Amino acid sequence: MTDGKAKQVNIPYGCTRLAMDLEKYPAKAILTVNPDTPHGMSVPESLMNPIGSERLSALAKDAGRLLILTSDQTRPLPSKQTLPYLIAEARAENPALEIRILIATGCHRAMTYQEMEERFGADLIVSEHFVCHNAEDKLGMTFKGILPSGGELWMNSLVDWADIVVAEGFIEPHLFAGFSGGRKSVLPGICSYKTVCGNHCSAFVNIPQTRPGNLTDNPMHMDMLFAAQQAKLAFILNVVLDDAHRIIASFAGDSVRAHMAGCDYVTRRQAIAPVEGDIVVTTNNGYPLDQNFYQSIKGLISAERCVREGGVTILVAECLYGHGSDGFFSFFTRGLTHKQIFDEISSYSASETVLDQWQAQTLTRVCMKCSIIVVTLEQNRDMIRQLGLTWASNLDEALGMAYRKLGEDASLVVIPEGVSVIFT
Repeated sequence: MTDGKAKQVNIPYGCTRLAMDLEKYPAKAILTVNPDTPHGMSVPESLMNPIGSERLSALAKDAGRLLILTSDQTRPLPSKQTLPYLIAEARAENPALEIRILIATGCHRAMTYQEMEERFGADLIVSEHFVCHNAEDKLGMTFKGILPSGGELWMNSLVDWADIVVAEGFIEPHLFAGFSGGRKSVLPGICSYKTVCGNHCSAFVNIPQTRPGNLTDNPMHMDMLFAAQQAKLAFILNVVLDDAHRIIASFAGDSVRAHMAGCDYVTRRQAIAPVEGDIVVTTNNGYPLDQNFYQSIKGLISAERCVREGGVTILVAECLYGHGSDGFFSFFTRGLTHKQIFDEISSYSASETVLDQWQAQTLTRVCMKCSIIVVTLEQNRDMIRQLGLTWASNLDEALGMAYRKLGEDASLVVIPEGVSVIFT
C-alpha cells in the first residue's frame, strides 16, 4: 500500500501505462506488491542449485529424449532468457540429447509463427523442435488415469515419447489454481479439452478454496498435482516477474518443492490486506495478459474482494484481440441477465462443463455484486455492451461515470496490478 503522498499512479494498459491523477481523484488506498522484497536467485544460479533434486544435467545424462513444456502467447514468460539456459543445462553432460519443446496451450489456440519468434527467438525456433499442443486432437492423447475429482485424465502423448519431462513457467497468483506455474504446465497446459473442462467445473469455481494465493484444500490444485505426477514431471524452472516482466527470482528443481518455494516467495512479496471502496480501479497487468477480455476477467477477482455491494469496478484493459473466446462470449448473446447466466452455469455438472464457461461464471458473479465499467479500445465498444457492461474510452471518463453514479464523496481504491496482489 502506498504512503498516500504520490501525485499520480501509473495504470498498466496494453504495452503502455495510463497516468491517474491522485490530486484530482484522491484514493483511500493504492494496493500494490511490496517493492522491497529482496531479489532471489538468477536463472543460472537456480539451475546450479536446484531444490529437492539433482541438477537437470545429471538427470538427463543417460536419457535419450527430453520433453520441455513451455507457455504460450497469453503468458509473459520471458523464454528468450530462460529456455536457452534450460536447454544448455539439459545437454551439459549429454550433447546428443534429443529435445522437443511442447507449447502448453491448454485450450487456447495455437501460437502463430510471429508470436513464436517474439517469444522464443528466430534462432531457437530453427535450431530446436517445437510442437503446439492441441487439446482437441483426440488421437494425440494418452489416458493417464482418474483425477482425484473423478474426471478422466487425458494428456498429450509426447509425455510417453520422452524419457524425461521438464517444464518452464512463471509463478503469479491465479484466480482458480492459487498460483500459476509448476504442475499447471501439465493441467491444463497439455491436457485434453475434456480433462480441462472437468477440472474447471462450476462447482469448483464456486467454492472459496479456489482463489488466488490458496493451495490448501483447493480441488483444482489437487487435480493438477496428480496430473503432474502421472506425466512424471521430473524438473521445473519457474521464475517470478516484476511489473515490467523482468525476472526477479528463479526456482528450479523438484516439481513440487521448487514450485512451493516460488509460491512462498510470491506470497511474501504480494500478500496484502483488502481495503473496501465504493469505486475500485483494477487492471490485468497490461500486455500480454490484457490482450483480450477473456483473460482480463482475472483482474476483476482482486476488485471483487475490495468493492462494496452496489459499488463500481473500473477495469482498465486494452483487449487488442477482442473478447478472446467464442465459447465465453456466446453466454452473453442470448438475452439472459447476469444472474440467469450464473445460475445456468452453476447447475452444470462436471461432465456437462463447456469450454470457457468458468470465465462467464466469474464475470457474472462479479456483476451481481457491482457495476463494471471497462476502459478499452473503441473497437470493443459493442462487445462490452453485449457483455452487459459499460464502455469508457479513457480513465477520466470512467471515473466521471462512477462518481456521478455514487456521488462525489464515494471512496476510491486503486489496484494498479490487479493480477499480482494476494488478499489475506
